[in-house]
Amino acid sequence: MTETTPANDGTEQPGSRARAAKAAPTIYDIAERAGVNPSTVSRALSKPGRVSAKTAQKIMDAAEELNYQVNIFARALPTGRTQTVGLIVSDITNPAFFDIIRGAETAAAARDYTLMLAESTESAEHEMTAARRMLATVDALILASPRLSDEEIQVLAAKKPVILVNRKVDGVCSVVADLEPGVADAVRHLAAMGHTSISYVAGPERSWMSKRRWETIKARCDWHGIALSQVAAGVPTVEGGRRAAAAVRAGQATAVFCYNDLMAIGLMRELQAAGVDVPAGLSILGFDNIFGSDFTTPPLSTIKSPLHELGVAALMQVLDTVGAGAGAGADSGTGPGPGPVPDTELVLRGSTGAARVA
Repeated sequence: MTETTPANDGTEQPGSRARAAKAAPTIYDIAERAGVNPSTVSRALSKPGRVSAKTAQKIMDAAEELNYQVNIFARALPTGRTQTVGLIVSDITNPAFFDIIRGAETAAAARDYTLMLAESTESAEHEMTAARRMLATVDALILASPRLSDEEIQVLAAKKPVILVNRKVDGVCSVVADLEPGVADAVRHLAAMGHTSISYVAGPERSWMSKRRWETIKARCDWHGIALSQVAAGVPTVEGGRRAAAAVRAGQATAVFCYNDLMAIGLMRELQAAGVDVPAGLSILGFDNIFGSDFTTPPLSTIKSPLHELGVAALMQVLDTVGAGAGAGADSGTGPGPGPVPDTELVLRGSTGAARVA
């Protein structure tokens, strides 16, 4: 006998009831389990302070039992907010951004917000693409070490609240640690060790912070009567530091600041491979004090940046802007501040020493 397969006549198929039973729970399901009105559930989930603590706890317990998940886009319909903040970093593989991300995430969670992360891979074009996509769904945007032009950033800030980390643009809020204390101590230390010629290995051409670090180092070197030169590297990675080694060796400097710790590590490795002793032949300093900066031989001297605190401050300030009902448009900078951000500070390790004798 030949078996035939019944035609699809619209009758319920096996498993359909099970699938229906697994449909996502709604506020009506929570209301039924908690014994309250759906409107009470809505208030408890969106504005907990509007219901009693006892009722709110009953609702939260019911929601947890039902594995209820808030649909941020549905919640945004009446409020216009998704409870999310976007964070774009220039290079997610750079450990300098780890603490910024963690700080922002910690602060976001404390305010019942979700942090959305993207990276620009050091590309202004990619950064603008990511920012435009994020602006469609987030309440505010944090740009960490952005590569966009001032004008491009101002265009974004005209749409939704934007705050910058390690960058300043007219009319846009920012959080930047004071470079002066750490740089002043570092140059003073090098001067005391007999260094009279210093070089700076620069970061990306579009990096505001690279220019700021150069200007701060130059001002302190001028004060001490120390000659300062610059080596253009461009790529803020270990490989970028390696590429700068030949130019550093060709110069007269006995000490070198690098734009960041990754470049300092790359420079140190390349020079050591060429037989240059660090610090007897050349003293090297980085910036940021990233995780692993003390894993080198010798451990890297660096200027510590308060990366975690910058992440927290950026998130708190941009949420203060959102919470204040600022809506679209850049903050003029006169609103609530993020609280004090610690200054940079010198961390002395083994990669700096007395100037070599010619």
